[in-house]
Amino acid sequence: MKKDVHPDYKPVVITCACGNKIETMSTVDITHIEICSACHPFFSGKQKLVDTAGRIERFRKKYNIKDAGK
Repeated sequence: MKKDVHPDYKPVVITCACGNKIETMSTVDITHIEICSACHPFFSGKQKLVDTAGRIERFRKKYNIKDAGK
């Protein structure tokens, strides 16, 4: 490898918006992310279904779908 061509690869701490911190190696000094595997619904299994303005009810009424949970 040629000298002084490649960036420095050093340990960094990635901070998520949920407060989770991940230690890894990177060429970037400061790293902040909005979502990580600890707070992402796919990985955490805590998926929230947000119903704003009755959209789910309107969809069920439009296609005549009965609520299986009730």
